[in-house]
Amino acid sequence: MKVRLGNANIGLLHYLGLWTVVAAVFGAQELLRDIVDDHHVWSLWDYTRWGMVQWYTWAALAPWVFRLAERYPIRAPLRLRGLGKQLPLSLGITMLAMVIGAMVSTLFEPSDFIQQLWYFVGQHFATGLLTYWALFAIQQAMAFHEEKSRRELEASRLTAELAQSRLRALKSQLQPHFLFNTLHAIATLLDEDTLSAEDMLLRLSDLLRAFLEDYDGQEISLKRELVLLDLYLGIQRTRFKDRLTTQIYVSPDTLPCAVPSLILQPIVENAIRHGIGERVGADCVEIECRREGDSLCIDVRNRNSTLEADTSAKKGHGIGLSNTALRLRELYGDEAQVRLEMIWPQGVICRLRLPFREIEEPDESPEVVIA
Repeated sequence: MKVRLGNANIGLLHYLGLWTVVAAVFGAQELLRDIVDDHHVWSLWDYTRWGMVQWYTWAALAPWVFRLAERYPIRAPLRLRGLGKQLPLSLGITMLAMVIGAMVSTLFEPSDFIQQLWYFVGQHFATGLLTYWALFAIQQAMAFHEEKSRRELEASRLTAELAQSRLRALKSQLQPHFLFNTLHAIATLLDEDTLSAEDMLLRLSDLLRAFLEDYDGQEISLKRELVLLDLYLGIQRTRFKDRLTTQIYVSPDTLPCAVPSLILQPIVENAIRHGIGERVGADCVEIECRREGDSLCIDVRNRNSTLEADTSAKKGHGIGLSNTALRLRELYGDEAQVRLEMIWPQGVICRLRLPFREIEEPDESPEVVIA
C-alpha cells in the first residue's frame, strides 16, 4: 500500500516511519521542557502518546493538504490576493486537526472533549498552522521541480527537433542543387557527345536510386559515403573526360566511421567547379581519409584552382560549403570544422575534421575499392 503525495507515491511503512520520527522528536522536546522548567514529569509513554496523537493526525491530513495545494496554488508574482483561498484553508484544516486530536485524546485522557479541544488549540494550534504551510511549501517545491524538469525536457525535445529540421532542410537542399548542376552538364553534351550524355544519365539514375535507397538518418559510414561519391565522380569523369583524374586514399580503419551523408559530394563539386570548371587544362582531385587520435580527417585537394583568384571561395560561398559548415555545427558543435587552404605550388585543399565514431550499417552495403 502506498500513500500519494502529489505525484509521489510513498510506501505506507516508510510514510508512517517518517511521522513517527517527527512524533518522537516533539515528544522528547516536551519531556526536556518539563525537566528544565521543573514541571511534573510524566511517563515516557505519555509523551510518546501525545506526540503520536498530534502528528499521526497530520499524517492523515497531509495527502489532503497536498491536493488542496495542487488545486489552489500560489503562483508568482506573490500578492496578498493569492492567499485568498489558502489562508482560510490553512485555518480550517488546522482547526480540523485540533478537533481530531481532541477526539482521539478523549479515549486516553480523563477529561472530556471540550477540555481536550481547548488544550489542543492552546498548545498546538500555532504548530499545526506552521505544519500546514510547511506541507504546502513542500508540495509547491515538488510541483515547481516537476514543472522545471518538464520544461527542460520539452525544451530539449524542441531543440533536438529544430536541429533535425535544420539538418533535413540542409540535406534536402543538396540533392536538388547537385541534380540541377548535373542536368545542366548533360544538356550541354546532348548536341556535342550523345553517347557521353546517355552515359551520364545512366550514372545519374544510379546515383538518384542510391539517394532514394539511403536510410533517412543524418549519418552514414564513410564506406557508404565513398560509394555515393564514386557514382558522382563517374558522372564528372564522363563530363570532363581526360581533363579530370581522381585519386582516393583511405585508411582501412576509417571505413566504419560515421560521417554526415552527402558531406563529400558538395566539396568535390566545388573543387571541380572552381578548378577545371573555370580554368583551362587538366586537374586531379584527391580525397584522403585518415584517423588522427579521436578525429577523422578528410582532405579534398584539387591542383587547378587558387583562393587568391577567387576570394569568395575562401569564404565558403555557395550552397555546398556553407551547408557543409552548417551541418557540421548542428551535428557536432565545436568538435568538427571545415576550412579551405592554399597548397604549394598551386591548388586548394578543403580540410574536414570530425569526431571519430564508428557506425553500424547493414551487411549488404556495397564494397569500396581503396586506391
